[in-house]
Amino acid sequence: MSHRASRRKLTIVSVGVAGALGAAGLTLLPSMASAAPCSDVEVVFARGSGEVPGLGIVGAPLVRNIKSGLPGKSVTSHAVDYAANFSQTSAGPGASAMTDHVRSTAANCPDTSFVLGGYSQGASVTDIALGIRTTLGTGRTIPTDLAPRVKAVVVFGNPLQLSGRTINTASGLYGAKAKEFCNTGDPVCGNGRSTAAHLRYHVNGSVQTGASFAVDRIDAG
Repeated sequence: MSHRASRRKLTIVSVGVAGALGAAGLTLLPSMASAAPCSDVEVVFARGSGEVPGLGIVGAPLVRNIKSGLPGKSVTSHAVDYAANFSQTSAGPGASAMTDHVRSTAANCPDTSFVLGGYSQGASVTDIALGIRTTLGTGRTIPTDLAPRVKAVVVFGNPLQLSGRTINTASGLYGAKAKEFCNTGDPVCGNGRSTAAHLRYHVNGSVQTGASFAVDRIDAG
């Protein structure tokens, strides 16, 4: 699939997804972002196209589940500040925003570990921040010396898979730390035709499984 065709398909799907989110009232979920200066773990998450600023329908429950799985640790969250626009041109700037936040927090909080993640276009934000080439632009990448502090990467509906790649196969630095979810029929990651499949990550057990993966990696040190 060409870059232009891939971007056009993602745009069409995103508009449909945004309509479904709005109809369901799901864009009104709170961001759950924390203002705590330092924590043991920070979850940095990029929402999907068309969602209102915040962690979104996938990021918010992911954070809740990670928090509940780490009762002995302080866990905060940061919603990546980016446009999440329908035209799919904001992934690169979003990656820069994710990278800048991780760098700043890492410098100010030397004992904080990170879980990175994203949903839909937010997964592309994560890909780019990890240094993976995508069809959705370029942005600043997380310095390799901070890689040991990124304990887990969890993404949902990642457009990278339309090119036959995953974080596991595309990144030697982060591949073993990544857990990726693509529902059968999801047009954003699996060339399917079911918009509903793209909207089910927060209700089909994927979020809980992703959170457990992150918790296990953090507990492993």
